[in-house]
Amino acid sequence: MQLTDSKGKLYSFTIFPGQQWHTHKGWIVHDDLIGTPEGSVVETSGGLKFTAFKPLLADYVLSMKRGATIIYPKDAALIVGFADIYPGARVLEAGVGSGALTISLLRAVGPEGFVHSVERRADFAENATSNVTDYFAQLPSNWRLDIGSLQDQEIVGTFDRVILDMLAPWECVELAAKVLRPGGVFLAYVATTTQLSETAQAIKDDGRFTEPESSESIIRGWHHEGLAVRPQHRMIGHTGFLIQTRRMAPGVEVLARRRRPAKGGYDVISQE
Repeated sequence: MQLTDSKGKLYSFTIFPGQQWHTHKGWIVHDDLIGTPEGSVVETSGGLKFTAFKPLLADYVLSMKRGATIIYPKDAALIVGFADIYPGARVLEAGVGSGALTISLLRAVGPEGFVHSVERRADFAENATSNVTDYFAQLPSNWRLDIGSLQDQEIVGTFDRVILDMLAPWECVELAAKVLRPGGVFLAYVATTTQLSETAQAIKDDGRFTEPESSESIIRGWHHEGLAVRPQHRMIGHTGFLIQTRRMAPGVEVLARRRRPAKGGYDVISQE
């Protein structure tokens, strides 16, 4: 349940029969919330009022227990959209963290799809499993989670999408080329320009992918009170870069991209 007060502050918690949720001004009995339609206004014993809704995925992700930094909803939404994660797709994911992106991927592929996740740290994998299970109210049968480095895994089958959130995704470009079907999408989420550059160069050097495309998203909210409409002073700025490409057909040479490179963009100028 997600409760919102008159100041816009959010409170998220799980309802259990017989329990209570306490505030500085009274409490709400969980039993009174069960069966209440979304969008209702509920009141504590002390007269404090809240609007009640079931949390959206973004709300759940931002409030769930974290073992690692999550992929924020703004980036998860772009990943699902840019990588074209569709119902029935087979997705290979590496770098599960707290499971935020995993939940989005599982929702997007649906029960007919499949997500194979790989996480290096056992404690992160345990926390992600708890978050995913809590969100879906059960452990999804179309989800497999292995512990270890992606490079050391024996990946079986062909995948439609490969999504990486890891320190060195360029080390897995060759593996991605092997498991992706022709036309499949490779997408990596990286935090720094150095990682972005390394990944882009690895994709180009591999020769089995189209020219990589990179982007980042910045979100700025707005206040609107009558005619006083202005941007908020705080914003969700840089969180990470997305770099994506598509698998070429076997044996087909990638068309060279025509470009006019910046002076000194590739050559090293020696100084005497």
